[in-house]
Amino acid sequence: MCAIFGLIDYKKVFTATQRECFMNVLATECELRGTDATGFAFNSGGKLRIYKRPVAAHEISLKLGEDANVILGHTRMATQGDCKKNYNNHPFYGKVRGTKFTLAHNGIVYNDAKLQHDMKLPVSKIETDSYVAVQLLEKSGELSEKSLAKMAEKINGPFVFTVLDDRNNSYFVKGDNPLALYHFEDGFYAYASTDQILEDTLNLLGLNTLPFAEIDSDCGDILKIDSEGKLARYKFTPLIDRRYCCYAPVRSSFSRFGMGFDIPEEYVDLMLDYGYTLEDIEDLCGIPEAIEITVSEILCEYGYCEE
Repeated sequence: MCAIFGLIDYKKVFTATQRECFMNVLATECELRGTDATGFAFNSGGKLRIYKRPVAAHEISLKLGEDANVILGHTRMATQGDCKKNYNNHPFYGKVRGTKFTLAHNGIVYNDAKLQHDMKLPVSKIETDSYVAVQLLEKSGELSEKSLAKMAEKINGPFVFTVLDDRNNSYFVKGDNPLALYHFEDGFYAYASTDQILEDTLNLLGLNTLPFAEIDSDCGDILKIDSEGKLARYKFTPLIDRRYCCYAPVRSSFSRFGMGFDIPEEYVDLMLDYGYTLEDIEDLCGIPEAIEITVSEILCEYGYCEE
């Protein structure tokens, strides 16, 4: 379980110091989804820059230039690839025909080794499963909604990918993992893996009274926000897998995942919407009381505690 988050300040509402504060607070709030590493990407001084370290978010103090008004972030819970080797941490760098980009991922890619073999992708020292998405985009030779769709349609597993290019275009590729994206009337977007993270951040920063619209996204959506804040929406067809179904209309039982344990549909939906991945839920499948405790805690956080 990782977190993606960021700020798209297309009208330059904030100063560099205010953006630093916003991102540092937002990153720290994302620690509940990963403390193994923290990373940022942004354009500044005419270059696409990545700053990442194998430490928790509260141990990093992000510094930005005045021209860095679009920032992509990631906090990591390592599942594949030693986080102490910083090249295994997000965001990852990529390049296609004159365009440089960075990519961060919340989720798990189960078929990365197969894709590397079948697509004859180059050998890399990067061990993280997420990096195969960068390699697929590079192999396509372009960064566009079309190449992002083709990449996403090959990925087996729950995911949300975020991409920032060297022209300050931001992309969101929405699989079955959660994404909260808010558009503020003042002229900026903020995003994170869950609504709760964003709401807590806004409360801490005293920005919770600002009017905003929540941008909906479904599994199979690609959202593009350009440097001027214009939003465009595209579609892809998620890969259907018998064990890890990204686009299932009904998630009523985990017995079809070979777990032999039924979980009520509403429990699975609640945990997925809150931010748990299918792998997280699988880990709880053999412990029915753990499922009940987890669901109770989520409901309590949403204000539905039993008296």
